[in-house]
Amino acid sequence: YFFVTPEEFEGMAARGELLENATYAENRYGTPRRAVEAKLDAGVPVLLEIELQGARQVRTLEPDALLVFLAPPSWEELERRLRGRGTEPADVIERRLAQARVELAAEGEFDAVIVNTSVEEAAEQLAALISR
Repeated sequence: YFFVTPEEFEGMAARGELLENATYAENRYGTPRRAVEAKLDAGVPVLLEIELQGARQVRTLEPDALLVFLAPPSWEELERRLRGRGTEPADVIERRLAQARVELAAEGEFDAVIVNTSVEEAAEQLAALISR
């Protein structure tokens, strides 16, 4: 992670220094383009953990990128996990659930789907996709 001020972030976005950027849960996130390009130029696969807005931007800029959708086993499990963390107030959880509905509806935009029944299984499936 690279932490910058909101002004620095806006400048980076305006100068095209971010491969993707988005607002999620009232926070701004982005991926520095140079960091990704340096790894790819060195032949190193890059894994981005990004949300729907960012994935759509990556698809536009890098059409050959493999987009993987990480899905919850069920809506009930997603809600249980979000509430069970105990890290966010109820209004934030409700906003995150509303956003999750939008994201789940976009699952078909991705090249592959991994159902996150457990971290270990999801990681194994992701590693198998990357190694192809």
